[in-house]
Amino acid sequence: MLSQFRLCLFTFTWLVIGTLAASATNVVFVISDDQGYGDLACTGNPIIKTPNIDKLASQSSRLSDYHVAPTCSPTRCSLLTGHWTNRTGVWHTIMGRSMLRENEVTIGQMFADAGYETGMFGKWHLGDNFPYRPEDRGFTEVYRHGGGGIGQTPDVWDNAYFDGSYFHNGKIVPAKGFCTDVFFDQANQFITRCAKANKPFFAYISTNAPHKPLHCPKEYTDMYEGQSESIAAFYGMITNIDDNVGKTRQLIDDLGITNDTIFIFTTDNGTASGAKVYNAGMKAGKGSAYDGGHRVPFFLHWPAGGITEQHDVKTLTHAVDIVPTLLEMTGVPKPEGVKFDGLSIADLLDPKKDVEWPERFVISDSQRVRDPIKWRSSAVMSQKFRLINGKQLYAIDVDPGQKNNIAKEHPEVVETMRQFYEEWWADISPSFSQTTEIYLGHKDHPVVSLTAHDWIQKIYPPWHQGSIREASRKNPDPGKLTHKGYWAVKVVRDGKYQISLRRWPVESGAAINASLPPGDDVPGATTPFRVTPGNAINASHAVLRIDGEDLERKPVPAGAEEVSFEAELKEGSYQLAPIFEIPEGELGAYYVVVTSLN
Repeated sequence: MLSQFRLCLFTFTWLVIGTLAASATNVVFVISDDQGYGDLACTGNPIIKTPNIDKLASQSSRLSDYHVAPTCSPTRCSLLTGHWTNRTGVWHTIMGRSMLRENEVTIGQMFADAGYETGMFGKWHLGDNFPYRPEDRGFTEVYRHGGGGIGQTPDVWDNAYFDGSYFHNGKIVPAKGFCTDVFFDQANQFITRCAKANKPFFAYISTNAPHKPLHCPKEYTDMYEGQSESIAAFYGMITNIDDNVGKTRQLIDDLGITNDTIFIFTTDNGTASGAKVYNAGMKAGKGSAYDGGHRVPFFLHWPAGGITEQHDVKTLTHAVDIVPTLLEMTGVPKPEGVKFDGLSIADLLDPKKDVEWPERFVISDSQRVRDPIKWRSSAVMSQKFRLINGKQLYAIDVDPGQKNNIAKEHPEVVETMRQFYEEWWADISPSFSQTTEIYLGHKDHPVVSLTAHDWIQKIYPPWHQGSIREASRKNPDPGKLTHKGYWAVKVVRDGKYQISLRRWPVESGAAINASLPPGDDVPGATTPFRVTPGNAINASHAVLRIDGEDLERKPVPAGAEEVSFEAELKEGSYQLAPIFEIPEGELGAYYVVVTSLN
């Protein structure tokens, strides 16, 4: 009887999977980094070459008043959760404020729970340790760099944009070629496997290009002869993305799944480099509260949904709308207990529907500080107005360049928008004190690697490997060098832990007091972080500091790559801040490996 039940259950399961595979809609979501609204030919740029994305735009519903956060991580958390950035714990790109809170449910998890294969390729930038990594958040296939960009502190040591090494499902693997090509190639392999196995998929392709450093194959910079070196590299990186978009769309055609695939292209914030050439009439760029900082392109193509021709949507929309929209389009259920901050805009994207859209306010802000500050670099937006920093008011429909502040002429509008912000702030601010903590001692993750990128402190930590190499010595106080940063960690089970302090990462094989020669250059307008010479720090002692107390001090032996301590830790939250003693004072250990000895 039991065996018959198991057979029936097995048969039912495969019937469900078979039905899902036959009816489900795939999603390919491409997002580039630091490319603005004006960095495309189809939005008016007279120089850049983007024929494949232009073609996609001509076959898509296009959001022309779509807004994100002004910087990387905050946009990504909203796109993946449907929540305001500050609510999720992600309001910065470093300092432990780029890790997506563990209680958030990502779109990767939602699609995985619905039976999809879920792939993440390229830039994650929402946490490099458990429980914040993409493989912890619902993605079944992960191929990524570390941190917010190639060569940043959490990335594989000495990585640059060519022939790098990446994290493939948690393991470091070498690769050949330019990074964007590698990430698209991995995504295309994933798409091919899923299509041939008749499995529905969600592919999140998130390039680190055209974020600085500005590197790309010479054939692409040569396409922009006559432009400045930086613009040639920046535009070259975008044209390389464009070529890859074309290749992936052709692959989807060749696999015969175009009809049932939603294909999206968008970007994560305003332009970082292109405003000096063309900015679509907007003011400012990346990081700004003005439209140039957060209004970006968004194109969605879906033949089975009737979206195959250019359909311009001028209604105000926001990144928080994307998750509920994709759930409605695909039929993937919303998790119980999750309430989105955004709205489904599926009807707006449908060219067959004439939608009456209600008046609405949305907010974009750029905190980039340890703890959020009310009104800091904020834009409260309606269809007609923009309120900047709670004081400046612009009628965006007649003043898209935001040149004429009309706050004095319309105090009632200012007051209404300020009141919306006040209610918004009151709603999200209680979560600010919930620090994202890196787990120690989890049974599935007994070894944890910490990097200075995630130090919580008032000043910027060494967030890229150039700063690590030069032995960045920013002093928060006058006088002798002190270390005020710490990692917020959560010990999940009582036990003994080995805490190993390092000046260089494990994969470098370098001794604590060693200096390192400059690494190799790569093609482009700037030098990679690894070209910075690696300075010696002349450390005499290592100190284990937890919660502001120095627990143990050891000398640094000649030639040692690490100095290790053992500590009995109880379950709970800690501030981990080990240091090296150097001639100038204290230097935080840039890399620390914590191993559970239970």
